[in-house]
Amino acid sequence: MSKQIAIVTGGGAGLGLAITKKLAHEGIHVVMIGRNEEKLKTAAQDFGSSCSYKVLDLQDLKAIPALVDEIYQEFGKIDILVNNAGINMKKPFVEVTDEDFAGVVQTNLASVFAISREVVKKMIDHHAGVIVNISSMAAQYGIPKVIAYSAAKTGIEGMTRAMSTELAPLGIRTNCVAPGFIETAMSAKALDADPERKNKVFSRTPMGKMGQPDDVAEAVYFFCSEGSKYVTGVVMPVDGGNSVGF
Repeated sequence: MSKQIAIVTGGGAGLGLAITKKLAHEGIHVVMIGRNEEKLKTAAQDFGSSCSYKVLDLQDLKAIPALVDEIYQEFGKIDILVNNAGINMKKPFVEVTDEDFAGVVQTNLASVFAISREVVKKMIDHHAGVIVNISSMAAQYGIPKVIAYSAAKTGIEGMTRAMSTELAPLGIRTNCVAPGFIETAMSAKALDADPERKNKVFSRTPMGKMGQPDDVAEAVYFFCSEGSKYVTGVVMPVDGGNSVGF
């Protein structure tokens, strides 16, 4: 195929869906990976031939190599990987079990490593490729009651920098987008149920408003495009200034 081929994990909902929409609009064929086949199928139908999907729970690390092989055999290349899939858990520190912690880290960090490793094996053959990881404000400063998520997302940023130094000589760029508070159904539900946290979000966001999923999608596309061809190892906050707000 002459089109670029992108994998977007968690591409059927939320920020992932916005990223899928943007890449597809730019003429890139997107292969969404996710657990919910109904959401993936609906998204794929909306985007037509610009999009397809594979169903996989990324906690199943052993299944990842075969899935990447399947995508590579089907399309002949993988140009872009967007590691967006993630889960969160809001719990007081002392109530988080070992199993809770391991589950969040498995999905949000270990799976990112595993799928990146397998995709890089394919990108090396073409001496080209782009990987974009999705981090969070939870890696920029301390947020209470999300210890596992914070640990995983901080790991994502460190891994982004380490990957960039090792993979750049192979023609592969690795960057990261760190969304702030973005207006999604999930964030609205969380903030509306916690007025104190909602007030704190707006009080320390200089732009005084929440971002839109499209804002994150545009940043991801920048890292996928020729406009960033000399950029690697960067963590870009898309947060209305939240990470530097007082």
